[in-house]
Amino acid sequence: MSSIIQLLPDHVANQIAAGEVVQRPASVVKELLENAIDAGATDIKLICKDAGKTLIQVIDNGKGMSVTDARLCFERHATSKIRKAEDLFDLHTKGFRGEALASIAAIAHVELKTKQDQDELGTHLIIEGSKFVTQEPAVLPKGTSFSIKNLFFNIPARRNFLKSDVVELRHIIDDFQRVALAHPNIYFTLYHNGSEVFNLPQSNLRQRIVNVFAGKTNEKLVPINESTDIVTIKGFVGKPEFAKKSRGEQFFFVNDRFIKSGYLHHAIMAAYEGLLKDGAQPSYFLYLDVPPHTIDINIHPTKTEIKFDDEHALYAILRSATKHSLGQFNVAPVLDFDRDATLDTPYEYLGKESEMPTIQVDATYNPFAEDTSTAKKLSSFSGGSSIGFKPKKETQSWESLYVGLTDAFEPQEIQFESETVTSSLFGETEVEKKKTATYQIHKKYIVSAIKSGMLIIDQQRAHQRILYEQFLKNITVQQANSQQLLFPLTLYFSGNEIALVQELRPSLENAGFVFEDITTETVVISGMPVTVSESEVSIVLEQLIADLQDEIPDSSFSQMDAMAKSMAKSLAVKTGTYLTEIEQENIVNNLFACKEQSVSPFHKPTFITLSVEDLDKKFSV
Repeated sequence: MSSIIQLLPDHVANQIAAGEVVQRPASVVKELLENAIDAGATDIKLICKDAGKTLIQVIDNGKGMSVTDARLCFERHATSKIRKAEDLFDLHTKGFRGEALASIAAIAHVELKTKQDQDELGTHLIIEGSKFVTQEPAVLPKGTSFSIKNLFFNIPARRNFLKSDVVELRHIIDDFQRVALAHPNIYFTLYHNGSEVFNLPQSNLRQRIVNVFAGKTNEKLVPINESTDIVTIKGFVGKPEFAKKSRGEQFFFVNDRFIKSGYLHHAIMAAYEGLLKDGAQPSYFLYLDVPPHTIDINIHPTKTEIKFDDEHALYAILRSATKHSLGQFNVAPVLDFDRDATLDTPYEYLGKESEMPTIQVDATYNPFAEDTSTAKKLSSFSGGSSIGFKPKKETQSWESLYVGLTDAFEPQEIQFESETVTSSLFGETEVEKKKTATYQIHKKYIVSAIKSGMLIIDQQRAHQRILYEQFLKNITVQQANSQQLLFPLTLYFSGNEIALVQELRPSLENAGFVFEDITTETVVISGMPVTVSESEVSIVLEQLIADLQDEIPDSSFSQMDAMAKSMAKSLAVKTGTYLTEIEQENIVNNLFACKEQSVSPFHKPTFITLSVEDLDKKFSV
């Protein structure tokens, strides 16, 4: 009987391994950038075409490789970072598994140019699908250049699963930003389809953050510095008033390596307790320096998750350090008493001796002595009498002032404006007939009587359904009305968010938005839908970016549907909002005018009915 189990050929094994290492073009970018950093480069250029599907090129000025190393680096499990198993717990480099280049070479056309400083000639290698095509010496500058062309050329199924260029470029920018933020001492540049996307010169940590995210980033950063035996924390957190709906500006770096940690994120949120609105996410850029032997990096294929030895202590230190910085810079309220600066002693009086005040006293003053001048005046008023004075009544003087005026103010000639009540808008019978048809309970539910019993409507979900169908119709039919702004509104976004707005711009314009200009940092809006107020524009766009941060639907209808849902969620009346009787009736009438009134856009019931029989059963006990 023949054997069933067989060893896989190397090229098949490499393609299977590539499925874990290379998930999309951004995975290649991350591996190549980390290799360039490990090579000691101070200037790294990233060049992409068609979001990395056609070309990914990384050029660095690092130490380069010899001829042997250039050939050996494409073998599986070949690495210069570790020698024995114990080295895994004392890592000071980025890549260490030795699978990245072998996996990339298995699914792409790879061109390598590298040269060491002491060598006269470098090495030029071309590999296609793990097969070495050419290897020859070449005149090259110091450093290494990797060109990855036609990614997934031999795995068309994997290539078909890639998203649109905008989505894939956003993933590339994400990984580029994470590497650039961790190493402000390295000059990074990113080019896409011939245009410069990022130009980040060597700088300090704060300036690097500002260069990456631009806009008004500098004014919203609060520094953090804390040093303990367990961890050293430095970096910045954002002020609460600049918090956003999305989690795009949240970065943890451990020993200059980007990580994701829900546990540490919870520590930051605990420090912001009471300072943020519901659903708001603060920005933070935190760099943690811990002893390498206290962490385990090799627990996730992408190395974005780390296991800490003492997570509880790290949680407490991070939370208290964040809370201390927010209080230190008067961002968070602290228990303090304001002193009156006017009570402080002026500087010019410092050291002066006090002087006794002088008082002038009239020694000859007698309060019982008679004042002759006053007595004479009193005697003149009293007509010579010294007992008291009784002024003479002269009625003619004041009565003469009103001569001729009595006839002008006769009461019978005064005419008052008529106060006759005009006919009311509704007759008395109509007013009596009109009764309140709806009631609001706990500012959450609208109750309306129907023939069979009672209708209870969730006001938020009902309004979401109404707005969703309105927005979807406007976007699909492309007949949305816009209101022009007297002064254009300028909103600031990061590079990723700007790319997302660019992708959604046609659908947003169909919804009623008018864009005057979109730059690398700002979005200028000169018009908006009539259902959106000026103060709600930023809320709508931030919510839309937060909802579509992970993926943008490929089909146009799915994109419109996602936009309509996001805008309806942002603009719908929230639970806890008081509604007048007219507003309640409008929601009820508009809800039952919708095509699908029973569920919200997010498939939650909008109303329930209670029949008279159901109510009778409640009282039958």
